[in-house]
Amino acid sequence: MELKGQNISFKYPSTKKYILKDIDICVDNTKITALVGDSGSGKSTLCKILSGYVQNFEGEITLNGKKLPKKEFCPVQLIFQHPEKVMNPKWKMINILKESWMPDDELLKEFGIQKSWLTRFPQELSGGELQRFSVLRALNQKTQFIIADEMTTMLDAITQVQIITSVIEIVKKRKMGMLIVSHDKPLVETICDEIIYLKDINGV
Repeated sequence: MELKGQNISFKYPSTKKYILKDIDICVDNTKITALVGDSGSGKSTLCKILSGYVQNFEGEITLNGKKLPKKEFCPVQLIFQHPEKVMNPKWKMINILKESWMPDDELLKEFGIQKSWLTRFPQELSGGELQRFSVLRALNQKTQFIIADEMTTMLDAITQVQIITSVIEIVKKRKMGMLIVSHDKPLVETICDEIIYLKDINGV
């Protein structure tokens, strides 16, 4: 399985300068890949393009040679750095989960989600608790590729290891692909099979 971006370029409408230019990137499900770059270098924007969240870009994104669906469930799921920004504050957490899928009790326990949290609203949970839901939402049975954009920055060090370990186990079990974005070089050097440096592929 292969997620590929070809000739990807992007600039915001209000500026003339490209933040991403002529990027070619190809990642597959045979290894865990890291994307590393400086703050403001366009990592998060590239993640949004690769997962279909941003569509006003130049170039092409394909998964197994096919373009990503625009209306159906997207098989490339993005785990955002700030989960509170992408959750409906008027929905209870059980509905936020069910919008994607409903994990079983064993998986909820593995990710440290208490049953009492399901009846709460997003603003009633901490950032770390919300991120656990965000990660689980992305692990829908239809997901083929996970893009994790600094997904554990809101968690303490011990919980980071637990969550990352659980996600990688699921990814490998389901033969999914995974792209990890992180500033933590020791972390990605430990858990990733391949590291892509954005500065090496960005023509800006």
